[in-house]
Amino acid sequence: MPQPSLPVVVIGAGPVGLAAAAHLLARGLEPLVLEAGGEIGHAVRAWSHVRMFSPWRYNTDAAARALLEPTGWQAPDPDSYPTGGEMLRDYLAPLAATPALRGRIRTGTQVIDIARRDHGRLHDGTGRTDAPFVLHVAHRGEVQALEAAAVIDCSGTWAAPNPAGAHGIKAPGEAANADRIAYGIPAVLGDARASYAGATTLVVGAGHSAMNAVLDLVELAKQAPGTRILWAFRRPLGAVNFGGGASDGLAERGALGSRAQALVESGAVTALAPFLIDRIGRDGGMLAVRGRQDGRDTTVRTDRMIVAAGFRPDLSFLREIRLALDPAVEATPALAPLIDPNLHSCGTVRPHGEAALRHPEAGFWIAGMKSYGRAPTFLMATGYEQVRSIAAALAGDWDAAREVRLELPETGVCATEQAPGASGCCAPATRQPALAELQAATAAGCCAPPVPAAAKSCCG
Repeated sequence: MPQPSLPVVVIGAGPVGLAAAAHLLARGLEPLVLEAGGEIGHAVRAWSHVRMFSPWRYNTDAAARALLEPTGWQAPDPDSYPTGGEMLRDYLAPLAATPALRGRIRTGTQVIDIARRDHGRLHDGTGRTDAPFVLHVAHRGEVQALEAAAVIDCSGTWAAPNPAGAHGIKAPGEAANADRIAYGIPAVLGDARASYAGATTLVVGAGHSAMNAVLDLVELAKQAPGTRILWAFRRPLGAVNFGGGASDGLAERGALGSRAQALVESGAVTALAPFLIDRIGRDGGMLAVRGRQDGRDTTVRTDRMIVAAGFRPDLSFLREIRLALDPAVEATPALAPLIDPNLHSCGTVRPHGEAALRHPEAGFWIAGMKSYGRAPTFLMATGYEQVRSIAAALAGDWDAAREVRLELPETGVCATEQAPGASGCCAPATRQPALAELQAATAAGCCAPPVPAAAKSCCG
């Protein structure tokens, strides 16, 4: 059995990772948070200029607030909408500085490998589930080994953006022209303004990140003559989902989609739909983006590109962990049917706990944005509920682990229907093991969460 003194390692010191640590402490368990960046909230800092479409009431965690309140921290207005920078300043930084957490976070510490002690992925053996986890981490130029009783991977997906290429891989020339290509949501009204003012920019993507980038570029165009925006979609314009508009339970999320759609319809931006990118080259001082539009070969000339086509999980350091992943979404098989855009267009996903997140490697979970694999519909509040349930399971409180304590706002796009008799998480008839015993059970042996019956459009 793993030694009781071993910590539960949490990978990532973002909102969900810090919430996981808070919930573990509330359960009497010892967390150790490993953050690859030099400071906590490294990924959030990259989009610190972006205003969130969910208000503060959905962006703080109950266990985290319980650590903050004794320090004199004042909760922000629950109905106001923070930027990423405000999220860092007013919540994450104070949380990381609390007496309970500040000695349990290691920044500048990148996890490069995880395994079971003395057990490779292929090696079963009677002691596999009793063996502690071994993590190799890079810190200050050295590789160190740590041991853990359990691991919660909250490392997110921000560092692994999807490429511009139509095939799911980088287009030829994409890497070679990286100096003209930004991924995610660059600060076009801030630090990056000089690169985009008066220039033509091709935005690739159809989600909220792309919408934010386009809206910022349109605002820049009002200030800087000659600024031109091209917006490339991978599907026909009539099939693009701009969201639920006024029917969205998060008003700002609905408004974001409505504003973006209005820009396309008014001609304020030039829509290229469908446009599938095959190659990126240079033509004089401009990028020559070659692809197919409506089945015809087309070359688009642009000064810069912003690729906001979503993200994917980095699984490279999990090669020796036994994972169960849907082949398309790269989420667990229990969660994937709820979030796979190939099956439905719903933005609303019913809340779920640790049972839906289990992998065959007992004592290991992926939580937060990374738990959604390549699906784009994650909300921060979902991550908080995930880690609350995981911490309850690790403490052996299976009633609390199975209970769902979250109601998410509807997107207004459609409503998910579930097969009769299916539950929100698995509820095995037999007694569930506590942390020490959990190491001796696989996800399949312990519980098999139900899969929604209908692999069809939730709108149809």
